[in-house]
Amino acid sequence: MKQTTSSFRQLLAKCLTLLPVVLALPILGYSATAAASFTSAEQLIGATETFLEEAVTNYLQRSEIHGRHEIRVNRLDPRLRLALCDVPLTTTLESPAQPLGRVTTRVRCDGSAPWTVFVPAEVRLYRHVAVLTRPLKRLSIVKASDLSMAERDIGQLSQGYLTDPAQVVGKKLTRQLNANQVIAPSHLEAAEVIRRGDQVVINAVGANFSVRMPGEALTDGAPGEQINIRNLRSQRVIRARVVGPGQVEVAM
Repeated sequence: MKQTTSSFRQLLAKCLTLLPVVLALPILGYSATAAASFTSAEQLIGATETFLEEAVTNYLQRSEIHGRHEIRVNRLDPRLRLALCDVPLTTTLESPAQPLGRVTTRVRCDGSAPWTVFVPAEVRLYRHVAVLTRPLKRLSIVKASDLSMAERDIGQLSQGYLTDPAQVVGKKLTRQLNANQVIAPSHLEAAEVIRRGDQVVINAVGANFSVRMPGEALTDGAPGEQINIRNLRSQRVIRARVVGPGQVEVAM
C-alpha cells in the first residue's frame, strides 16, 4: 500500500510539471497562426522604405541635385489587421508630387483578398547651403570671408537657400542677418557698382557700329539697372544700362 501511494505521488508530481507546457501549446499555436494570416507592420514599413529609397534616388539624379537624404516611416496603428497578401505589394506615391518632405504612400495588395492602406513618412534632404560666419547689418556687401557652406535640411528652409557662394558674394543685404543664419534669395539684392558723380564710359551700340564717350552718373546703379547719365560731350541726359563698374550701355 505504501509503495502504491508513493508511485501515485510521483506520477501526480510529473503531471503537474508538464501542465504549464500542455496549457501553453494551444495559445502558442493560435498566436503563430494569427500572425501568419496578417500582413505585418514591418512588411508595410519595409515596402514603403524600399519604394521611397528608389523614388528619392531617381528624383535626385533627374534633378541633378547633390545631397544626403534620410527616410523615416511613421509608426503604424498596432491594431491594423490586413490579410496576408498572396502577391507582391504595390507601392506608389500618393502625395506630394515629389518625394521630399512629408509624404504619403499608397501600399496596395492586388491579390485574392485585396486591400489598400496609406503609410505616412518623411523624406529629409540635406544639402550644403550658404550661411553667414558673422552678423551683418542691412545694406552690408557680403564678402567671401563672410560665408561658409553648411549642411542643412532644406525641407526646413521655407524662404529658400543658395548652394553657390558666387550667388552671394558681392551682393547687398536687404536686412540684418545673424551668424550661422542661412542666406535666402530674398535677403540679397545687387549692389551698386556705380555711384552718383562717378565718371563712366558710355558705350553706344548700334547694328553696325559702336561708339564710346565719357559720361557722369547722376544716380546710383547696380548691374542691369537703367540709370541717368550725363553725356559730357553733348551735356544731354540719357538713360543707360549699367553693365559693370564704370561702364554703361545705350542701344541705338
